[in-house]
Amino acid sequence: MRLKPVIVLFLSVLLLNSPSDAATAQAEVIPPTGAPSSDVKPYSYADLVEKLLPAVVNVSATQIVGKEGPSGMTPEEFMQQIPPGSPFEDFFKDFLERHGGGNSPKRTQASLGSGFIIDAEKGLVVTNHHVVADADEINIILQDNNTITAKLIGTDPKTDLAVLQIPTDKYPLKAVVFGDSDAMRVGDPVLAIGNPFGLGGTVTSGIISARARNINAGPYDDFIQTDAAINRGNSGGPMFNLRGEVIGVNTAIFSPTGGSVGIGFAIPSQLAKTVVSQISQYGTTRRGWIGVRIQQVTPDIAESLGLGKARGALVASVAERGPSAAAEIQPGDVILSFNGKDIPEMSRLPRVVAETEVGAEVPVVVWRKGETLSKVLKIGSLEKAEKEGTLEGRRAEDGAPAKDGEGQVLGMTLGNMSPALRQQFGLAKKTQGVVVTDVTSGSDAADKNIKAGDVLMELNQRPVTTAAEVLELIAAARRQGRKTVLMLVDSKGDLRFIALSLEEAKAEKKPPAPPPAPKKK
Repeated sequence: MRLKPVIVLFLSVLLLNSPSDAATAQAEVIPPTGAPSSDVKPYSYADLVEKLLPAVVNVSATQIVGKEGPSGMTPEEFMQQIPPGSPFEDFFKDFLERHGGGNSPKRTQASLGSGFIIDAEKGLVVTNHHVVADADEINIILQDNNTITAKLIGTDPKTDLAVLQIPTDKYPLKAVVFGDSDAMRVGDPVLAIGNPFGLGGTVTSGIISARARNINAGPYDDFIQTDAAINRGNSGGPMFNLRGEVIGVNTAIFSPTGGSVGIGFAIPSQLAKTVVSQISQYGTTRRGWIGVRIQQVTPDIAESLGLGKARGALVASVAERGPSAAAEIQPGDVILSFNGKDIPEMSRLPRVVAETEVGAEVPVVVWRKGETLSKVLKIGSLEKAEKEGTLEGRRAEDGAPAKDGEGQVLGMTLGNMSPALRQQFGLAKKTQGVVVTDVTSGSDAADKNIKAGDVLMELNQRPVTTAAEVLELIAAARRQGRKTVLMLVDSKGDLRFIALSLEEAKAEKKPPAPPPAPKKK
């Protein structure tokens, strides 16, 4: 007799759970060392969260907005334009009163965010700049739901941070402290506490997913990425390590839906505490400034400079009255170290400079023409430079008058500077160099965004004023076995270094010679 499949399955289950097999399975379960299996409990953040919650606040920012009509005027302003006694006066007055106009209060726009208390004695609260920007009234809601009106001490749009102050005599306050975000590693656990969607103190947990993220939010991007749930309303709230220290300020999320998808970003505490300290003390930031415009050192640029590994920040231009000019730092220098701190990549330098005290004299190590040089640089004030308009500048080499002539190399057609080319491409009188008159589609030059009208100022850190000089320097680079050449290019006043491959030059073929003209017989 054949057994039905269902019965066979049932019998199989009984066999798998026979007493001998069950005993074997239990014997394979190993409890944690030093603790009997009956005492094993899941880890809880409850004790830590209980201590932290009173220092986290909700931030409500209100902006008063007048009800403007199609004319761009508020109802009150519109009524003032109607002459007294006009037959339309009563009509419009009645209409506006029935539709919420006249002397009705102006409407308000409110934004909700989060914050945290960093000084209980002074009542200092940290949040995001975008939470309180343009606010007419800011209220802080404590963990026990008490509401206090806050005063704005100062904000910093560049890092999206703001400092508020609340009175300390009404309610007892508790504060948290900043930790060291630089000590955190990818994979470390974190807690985020905030006010998502206005729900109040909400706790989420996760890990650090990545470090030093650049999301194009500002000049000092160095975000911590986390998978802890961060949503609208979490902005300005703290990210904690498991010691209860603030190691980040939750600021942004990446989301196609507007909700959390596990990609949140926080301002690292090492950046935040410097900005917060300056705003708390002075009401504004006091950032360092050295007067250079920099760009990334690519592998091609590193090879052309003989630098080996791509590292540092390449100086593209130097402000004429800036600290770097006084220290004789030049375009084409690569800043490798600043104030004893290595600069592994370009994005590191702005943050290090900004954190340096204004007026301090710091050592700087640069790479120039195959060797390292040490300089001493006195830090200027970024805010003062912005006010005086001395941020930008350039130190162009004076070139000799150019001769007529033209050449083609590396996918570029070059022409010597002339009045005709100046007029054709709208070049300034002070601009000197070799003019790019055409670029071959698909060439390395085209891929590097070199365009007709650009001016080659330097090649391999030597000034050039004629196409012949460019051809000569490229030939010399070939003889030296170089793979790339480094050019300083002026694109309508925007200076940048570009490394072009010489491999393409080797593959270039001369156009075939035209067939000989027929001879007359």
